[in-house]
Amino acid sequence: MNHMHASIPELPVFPEGTGLKKTKQRELIYSILAQADTPLNAQDIYQKLLMNPECTGSYAVSTVYRVLLAFEEKKLVTQTTMPGSEMAYYELNRGHRHYATCLSCHKRIPLEHCPFEHQILPDMKNSDFTITGHRLELYGYCKDCNISEKN
Repeated sequence: MNHMHASIPELPVFPEGTGLKKTKQRELIYSILAQADTPLNAQDIYQKLLMNPECTGSYAVSTVYRVLLAFEEKKLVTQTTMPGSEMAYYELNRGHRHYATCLSCHKRIPLEHCPFEHQILPDMKNSDFTITGHRLELYGYCKDCNISEKN
């Protein structure tokens, strides 16, 4: 009799060799970021931290900001902001990602592909400039907000 066992998903593990000391706070915040589908702001991370059953100590939101700053300095996270807002959003640095952001509800929808992937910009082809990266932010209204504005 052949029993199939469901594979147990790997828990996000705080990376070794970052130069950061492994602490419970860093591990929990790293885990929250690793499980997030879209970037989170510090307040979102703080709320998730408080709801986490592994969170046995008391934490201040300033702890979250300190950990995020350390992660950013070690290039573990990337930070983005919304237009017209000072609010910073953080996500693990998993490589090249872009989002469309709703200006009404602030939902962030990941794009499946980079619009510039494998593209050479025509006006840069013969220039004395080498492109090493880019940042693309798309803004508009999600399906839910578009519907509610029409009603």
